[in-house]
Amino acid sequence: MRKPTVAELGVDPAALDWKRSGTDEGSIEVAFVNEWILLRTSGELISVFDEHEWACFLDGVKNGEFDRAAS
Repeated sequence: MRKPTVAELGVDPAALDWKRSGTDEGSIEVAFVNEWILLRTSGELISVFDEHEWACFLDGVKNGEFDRAAS
Protein backbone atom coordinates (compact mmCIF):
# COMPACT_ATOMS: atom_id res chain seq x y z
CA MET A 1 0.00 0.00 0.00
CA ARG A 2 1.32 3.44 -0.94
CA LYS A 3 1.55 5.98 1.85
CA PRO A 4 -0.89 8.89 1.35
CA THR A 5 -0.05 12.56 1.57
CA VAL A 6 -1.87 14.77 4.05
CA ALA A 7 -3.96 16.14 1.16
CA GLU A 8 -4.89 12.60 0.08
CA LEU A 9 -6.05 11.83 3.62
CA GLY A 10 -8.61 14.59 3.14
CA VAL A 11 -8.06 16.18 6.53
CA ASP A 12 -7.53 19.78 7.55
CA PRO A 13 -4.36 19.83 9.68
CA ALA A 14 -5.66 22.86 11.59
CA ALA A 15 -8.73 20.88 12.69
CA LEU A 16 -6.81 17.86 14.05
CA ASP A 17 -6.25 17.13 17.74
CA TRP A 18 -2.46 17.57 17.86
CA LYS A 19 -0.63 16.23 20.93
CA ARG A 20 2.45 18.36 21.79
CA SER A 21 5.71 17.10 23.28
CA GLY A 22 6.22 20.38 25.14
CA THR A 23 5.71 24.12 25.02
CA ASP A 24 8.96 25.09 23.27
CA GLU A 25 8.88 26.39 19.69
CA GLY A 26 10.67 23.24 18.46
CA SER A 27 8.28 20.81 20.12
CA ILE A 28 6.89 18.03 17.98
CA GLU A 29 3.18 17.49 17.49
CA VAL A 30 1.45 14.20 16.71
CA ALA A 31 -2.07 13.55 15.39
CA PHE A 32 -3.77 10.24 14.63
CA VAL A 33 -5.94 9.85 11.50
CA ASN A 34 -7.37 6.34 11.19
CA GLU A 35 -4.35 4.02 10.78
CA TRP A 36 -2.00 6.92 9.94
CA ILE A 37 0.13 8.97 12.32
CA LEU A 38 1.04 12.56 11.40
CA LEU A 39 4.10 14.25 12.88
CA ARG A 40 5.05 17.92 12.59
CA THR A 41 7.23 20.55 14.21
CA SER A 42 6.02 24.11 14.64
CA GLY A 43 3.15 23.50 12.20
CA GLU A 44 5.49 23.23 9.22
CA LEU A 45 6.26 20.04 7.31
CA ILE A 46 3.96 17.15 8.17
CA SER A 47 5.29 13.59 7.87
CA VAL A 48 2.92 10.62 7.52
CA PHE A 49 3.77 7.30 9.19
CA ASP A 50 2.01 3.94 9.07
CA GLU A 51 1.65 1.97 12.31
CA HIS A 52 4.83 -0.10 11.73
CA GLU A 53 6.94 2.97 10.95
CA TRP A 54 5.56 4.71 14.04
CA ALA A 55 6.41 1.72 16.24
CA CYS A 56 9.98 1.73 14.85
CA PHE A 57 10.27 5.48 15.46
CA LEU A 58 9.10 5.12 19.07
CA ASP A 59 11.52 2.24 19.59
CA GLY A 60 14.36 4.44 18.33
CA VAL A 61 13.34 7.23 20.70
CA LYS A 62 13.24 4.83 23.64
CA ASN A 63 16.70 3.50 22.72
CA GLY A 64 18.24 6.98 22.55
CA GLU A 65 18.83 6.99 18.78
CA PHE A 66 17.73 10.63 18.55
CA ASP A 67 19.37 12.00 21.70
CA ARG A 68 22.20 13.67 19.76
CA ALA A 69 19.71 15.44 17.48
CA ALA A 70 17.84 16.79 20.53
CA SER A 71 20.90 18.49 22.02
